[in-house]
Amino acid sequence: MTEMMTIRLNELVIAIKGAGEMATGTACRLFKANFKRIFMLEIPGPMSVRRQVSFCEAIYDEEIVVEGIKAKKISDIDIVHSAWENNCIPVMVDPDWKTIKKIRPHVVIDAIIAKKNLGTNLFEAPLVIGLGPGFEAGKDVHMVIETNRGHNLGRVLLEGCPEPDTGSPGDIKGYTRERVLRAPCSGVFKSSLSIGAPVKKNDVVGHVDNKPVIAQIDGVLRGQIRNNTRVKDQIKIGDIDPRGKIEYCTTISEKARAIGGSVLEAILRKYNQ
Repeated sequence: MTEMMTIRLNELVIAIKGAGEMATGTACRLFKANFKRIFMLEIPGPMSVRRQVSFCEAIYDEEIVVEGIKAKKISDIDIVHSAWENNCIPVMVDPDWKTIKKIRPHVVIDAIIAKKNLGTNLFEAPLVIGLGPGFEAGKDVHMVIETNRGHNLGRVLLEGCPEPDTGSPGDIKGYTRERVLRAPCSGVFKSSLSIGAPVKKNDVVGHVDNKPVIAQIDGVLRGQIRNNTRVKDQIKIGDIDPRGKIEYCTTISEKARAIGGSVLEAILRKYNQ
């Protein structure tokens, strides 16, 4: 009998490259669907804007809970099974993805959202899924998930490429680029504000070295990188939500939830036969 015929769905081992916002939304969607044997791989110093819904924060704080699901930093591959037994998702620093070769998962998901392929290939697992631009279904991955907002968001592609990166943030209440906070120069970011703080247009949200980071709209500070992070000029460092709802800071976005559902569909297409 083939592996696909003998493996139980809840025994599938799933590797997720990256542990940022979209990767976390995907992990949570799968976990809630009773795929509990998940592990996530990150770089040593991940920089997430939506930190309260990003499992990569466990790299700094040892553990984080998002919508009731706990992720925990582990340093040894031998602890992976222990983490699963304790009903949490292990997150490891492994920028070269060596753990994948050791554990040999049934599914590999590239959720780095780098807008390019950093080395993911078809031979890493029986099912390899790429999120967004940079992948071609049938060439470097088996399936690609469309990540661009709009009519095709979440579509599972079995061949070809998703839509190219638009370079423009998604529209929220008519605001796109205005809601994104960017570094005014290269340097060290500092802010006295916490995620969830209300802000007004023209408020100083923080500084990069001595240059102010200024809000362009009213709203709630939905996301912000960690204090004392060294940044490059114009890199995204924060996100203002014009809807003004504090609870949105700690819950998975509709985009991440949709993408997670599409990954679930892709896995079932392969293994639920």
